[in-house]
Order: sequence, then C-alpha cells, then structure tokens
Amino acid sequence: MKQHTIKQSFTLRSVGLHTGLDVTATFLPAPANTGICLRRVDLPGQPCHQALADYVSATERGTVLENGKWKVSTVEHALSALYAMGVDNCIIEVNAPEMPILDGSARLFVKEIERVGLEEQDAEQKVYVVKESIEYMSEHGNIIRIEPCDHYEVDVTIAFESRLLREQHAMLNDLSAYPYEISAARTFCFVREIEPLLRVGLIKGGDLKNALVIYETEMSQEGMNYFCDKMGQPRLDATKLGYLSPLNYQNEPARHKLLDVIGDLSLLGYRIQGRIVAVKPGHTFNTQCVRRLRNQILSE
Repeated sequence: MKQHTIKQSFTLRSVGLHTGLDVTATFLPAPANTGICLRRVDLPGQPCHQALADYVSATERGTVLENGKWKVSTVEHALSALYAMGVDNCIIEVNAPEMPILDGSARLFVKEIERVGLEEQDAEQKVYVVKESIEYMSEHGNIIRIEPCDHYEVDVTIAFESRLLREQHAMLNDLSAYPYEISAARTFCFVREIEPLLRVGLIKGGDLKNALVIYETEMSQEGMNYFCDKMGQPRLDATKLGYLSPLNYQNEPARHKLLDVIGDLSLLGYRIQGRIVAVKPGHTFNTQCVRRLRNQILSE
C-alpha cells in the first residue's frame, strides 16, 4: 500500500479540556515519510516532532507528548482519526500545549478528513506485520494482545467498579467502519473523579458537551449545584443518577476506549497488520506497550 496525506489543509478550533485555552489546530499536507508531526506555533522556533511513543511523558488524563519545551497533550483523538482514515503524513500546527477537545470524540477530525480527501504518495507505507502473538499484561489485569491477521482490527473490553458501567465490549472489524461505528464515541468520566479536580482548578475546559459524564454516587444538592456551575451547565437534580447527556452509542464508553487504543498504538510509527485485543486498556498501559513494541521493532 502507498502512503497518503490529506489533499488540503483544514483547521479546527475549540477549548482545551485541561487548560481552558482557546486552541486552534491546523492540519497540513506533508511529504512522504514525514509521519504525523505536531508543531507548536506559539513557541519560539516553532518546535516540531513526530508523534511517537518515545515522547510520551504523562498519561493521567490523556496522552501527553513532550520534548524540552515542546509539549502537546490530549493527542489521542486526532491521532486515532488520522490512523483510521489512512493518513500517513500530516503536520498539525497547534497554538497551545494541548489539542482542542471539540466534542470529546474524533468525529470532527474524521469529518474534515473526509471533506478534503486523501492524496496518494509515491512511498510505500511502513507496516509492522504481526507474525506471532505478542501479549502484554499488568498486575492490575490490563491486557493487550497483538495477533496475526490479514488486516487491522481491534477488540476491546472494559470493566469498572461501577453500578452504571461494569463491563462493556466493542469491536472494529475493519477501519472502513470507523467513521460511523467509532468516531463519535466521546471521552467519559465519573462525577466523583472530576468534582475534586474542578475544586483545584483543573479540567478548566470541561463541560457536558465535550465529555460523557457519569453520575453514579449521589451527592448533596449543594455539591451538584457547585459541579454544574463550574461546568457552566444548568443545575441538575442531585437525586437522579445516570448519564448526564444522551449516549451516541449504547456501549459508547467501550467504543471510546477502542478509539483511544487506535490513537495510542499509532505512536508505534508503523501501521499494524494484525488483530489487537485489549482488556481494561488505558493511556498508561497502552503507551507502555507500544513503547516496548517499538523498541523491539527498532532493535531487530
């Protein structure tokens, strides 16, 4: 297969989830063998580096890439969309230390890639062909297994100690289904996780439009009022548990974790011909696995 870039540039603007800054990201066509690169246009010299596992510096609330003053967080949604849509080479110019959160999914990235189209390039794709199964496992029960397959597919199972979200499963048999089966799955979180972060001034750009928020542990009405006020939302009844916005898919959390797996594993720097099975994936474990695999490939 030949490499591809986008036919023309496009720009997306949104708040940054963690900083609350007004963030602009411009996606530009790039020559063959460039890879996916992120350029910080707001920094002196406009430093630019390829999105690779080598640069992962943090994973607490998204995947963060960093090299000196160059730092870009929440890269996984854009990387997922670019990989799934077949974009091998692209330069992303961003004017802040994080990508725009948009609606918390990859939907708008996909929409713009579909609008501008792809351009075939002369060079062949860099492909890692899985010839035998590789399994990574953590002491916490996280598993990523990469198996031989004649194409790329992903199978994800998630599990939480939650009354509303216990175990869910999602599968993508072919990347051609990504735009309508996966791309609109939003990042999700629990009120019990984000309420303390709001109190210390973190996730400044969070609201119910850019995340699927799960309310499962009843709090006081005063606490709910504080939460809604900080999120810039109308006040809600603290006695009503559940999802605070309508679901795009019945198993939207599992589909979003699948979206994240694709984005994080794209940091390998190669396209993968194989089947990925992920149990309880997360950014920390995903990026640890892809770094180990990248080191293995480079050492061969």
